[in-house]
Amino acid sequence: MSLSSESSVPTVRTVTVSYSELKDSSIDLSAKIEQGFGPNGLGILTVKDVPGYSVLRQSLLRLAPKLAGLSEEVKRELEDSHSRYNFGWSHGKEKLESGKLDMLKGSYYANPLQDVPTSDSSEMQRYPWYCGSNIWPRNSLPELEGAFKALGKLMFEVGLMVAYHCDLYVSKGTKQHEMQNLENILLGSRCHKGRLLYYFPAQDTTTQNSDSISSWCGWHTDHGSLTGLTRAIFSRNSVEVPCPDPASGLYIRTRSGQVVKVVYGEDEIAYQIGETTAILSRGYLCATPHCVRAPHGEEARGLERSTFALFMQPDWDQKLTFPKEVTIHEHVPLSNGVLTFGEYTEKLLNIYYDTKP
Repeated sequence: MSLSSESSVPTVRTVTVSYSELKDSSIDLSAKIEQGFGPNGLGILTVKDVPGYSVLRQSLLRLAPKLAGLSEEVKRELEDSHSRYNFGWSHGKEKLESGKLDMLKGSYYANPLQDVPTSDSSEMQRYPWYCGSNIWPRNSLPELEGAFKALGKLMFEVGLMVAYHCDLYVSKGTKQHEMQNLENILLGSRCHKGRLLYYFPAQDTTTQNSDSISSWCGWHTDHGSLTGLTRAIFSRNSVEVPCPDPASGLYIRTRSGQVVKVVYGEDEIAYQIGETTAILSRGYLCATPHCVRAPHGEEARGLERSTFALFMQPDWDQKLTFPKEVTIHEHVPLSNGVLTFGEYTEKLLNIYYDTKP
């Protein structure tokens, strides 16, 4: 552990496992799973040496500025208000910590595994944010679809291996019912969602707000099962550049309340535990709040940031029983402590979005 020179916030390297270790089901990785995801962990673990990952990461993230640079008319055609902007292009629809709409970044949402997750009209009407169909800019940016699906599929496959080892770890501490097996839940789900994120270049990077730890992405905890995350690419005028501010990046709040800056290699895939896994594991695997700090200073002016997240999630009809030992979203009303994942998501969308389908 080293200390940040600017803010004396500790900088911590993630727990890392190699792809070769991960794919070998005979290796017991419980110690590393506990170190990364357990009660005293940061809720994050990274995987290194994944074949083909580096090329796929570059191919997709380099498309983010091109996507954001499409005309406003084209981007409007790529929006889906019925899904509460959870398919296609989304910009300025989600609330920040302050309650203001987030104009700092644009997102492109799609299911990288299934273009049409269901043909059931009642499901499509009930949960349009999961049951809708992908939207692709096949005329304006045709290369996006293939790059998005290729990276998403690879990160999903590696994530399943992570889930397998999470199940082994949890099974040692609790009698795990088959329905609570994380790997099986993810294999049977049609809910997985990729999000390509583009952070617009800041014109004023010397204000107090830009120096806040949560200046680029507010404090939040992912509500799904397992989030795969690439390390970001920074660019200026679509030319890749190193990040000029070592204090910018991902920050996590530990269960003891300490804030730390987390770092990992550009060719590593990070996986973070989501709230649903914390619920189903009865707290053996822990989800932690995190945020993103923007670069600060004159050299950060005009800097763009591109990254990709894969939200691996249960199916919309997966029942979640909220145990007393896992306290999440106290302001979300529960029905006898049981909600489907679709219902749980709906309650959270009501908090973070103004629009309703």
